[in-house]
Amino acid sequence: MRHYYTAEQIREAEAPLLASLPDGALMRRAANGLAGAIVRELVLRTGGVAGRRVCAVVGSGDNGGDALWAATFLRRRGAAAAAVLLNPDRTHGKALAAFTAAGGRVVDTIPTATDLVIDGVVGISGAGSLRPNAAAVFGAVEDAGIPVVAVDIPSGVDVQTGAADGPHVHAALTVTFGGLKPVHALGDCGRVELVDIGLDLPPSDVLSFDAADVIARWPVPGAKDDKYTQGVTGVLAGSATYPGAAVLCTGAAVAATSGMVRYAGTAGQQVLSQWPEVIAAPSAAASGRVQAWAVGPGLGTDDTGAAALWFALESRLPVVVDADALTILAAHPDLVDGREAPTVLTPHAGEFARLAGSPPGDDRVGAARKLADRLGVTVLLKGNVTVIAEPGGQVYLNPAGQSWAATAGSGDVLTGVIGALLAAGLPPGEAAAAAAYVHARAANLAAADPGPRRAPTSASRILAHLRNALASL
Repeated sequence: MRHYYTAEQIREAEAPLLASLPDGALMRRAANGLAGAIVRELVLRTGGVAGRRVCAVVGSGDNGGDALWAATFLRRRGAAAAAVLLNPDRTHGKALAAFTAAGGRVVDTIPTATDLVIDGVVGISGAGSLRPNAAAVFGAVEDAGIPVVAVDIPSGVDVQTGAADGPHVHAALTVTFGGLKPVHALGDCGRVELVDIGLDLPPSDVLSFDAADVIARWPVPGAKDDKYTQGVTGVLAGSATYPGAAVLCTGAAVAATSGMVRYAGTAGQQVLSQWPEVIAAPSAAASGRVQAWAVGPGLGTDDTGAAALWFALESRLPVVVDADALTILAAHPDLVDGREAPTVLTPHAGEFARLAGSPPGDDRVGAARKLADRLGVTVLLKGNVTVIAEPGGQVYLNPAGQSWAATAGSGDVLTGVIGALLAAGLPPGEAAAAAAYVHARAANLAAADPGPRRAPTSASRILAHLRNALASL
């Protein structure tokens, strides 16, 4: 499990160490970890360290000091080291003295044939895009195709939201210290490495699942389980216009767990032709007992769709609401007023705007939290980084690492998986987070399925790889 911390939380955790360690010791500890990460990157890219050329772009804060100390350590290992000082009068004095004493050169521009650039311009307390002088330096770096290792965060990218509204550093690798920050999930950071510098950080309310967390929570039948005790998922989806949505949503519920799936709606024939193990009924009232409802994909926004949503929300069962059902709910938010059973909404940005009255904007975490608190439900805001906010402040982030799930019908698959996990008894935030993790993994596997290179995929292919995604954990 990965936890994400604000700049204030990191500063608070650093304070006792700064007070107890000799002056500059914590910076050198961080810089040593940074240098180790750069060594690994240089070896990966060039085959060695000695004789390679690195250049640090140095700002006026502690990150500039980190960059200079790291360049100093690299110089002592035989690399040629240079530094561009963006604010010479405000450069970290001790780090600069050590750098020049080790043979590092202060230069005005990035030397030709540089193998790697260290971004030490702006730290976690900075805000806004790159200033013109830094933007010019990194524009030249990007034009030359030189890889960049960012210190703590890529300069110009917001530490809390990951937004980059203007010129910013495009890092191949970001090395951060003590604890991850939201930008490392939400922003353009390349690969991220965390260096342990000895901070005592409690669990935070913003976190991400990893494979072990998903495995620990995913329902597996026990020796005394049967099809009922594992959770019966009810699916209210599809219409004459969109029967495929019912097929995708129901199939995902089938693939997600080993219990039972009941489908209610007009697409029963199409669903049974693909998933004969499903029990189909023409309406929710006739479907029989379930432990959770997945409602909305392809449902339509007419009276029939509204009645299906009302039926699910009037039950005292967990419900996941998606697609057309979200459109209905946006017009009738009172349907979730006072609802005590777990409720998960899964909007994309457009659906979110209808529910919230405005788009999520750059601060997707803050926007999802606000909507979750206002409606009293769990909100899963779709995107390349899925944001899952629970009422009261708990947030799960799921960085997909790619956008293969951005294809028609993919959300129908996600809804079916969440519904199945809710039926199996997972809490709503954990169900949504685990489903998002496996869904993204299935999308990546589907894209890789044709052969050695990834290729465009589809919702049907993502559904077909759900079990492979689970098995790969």
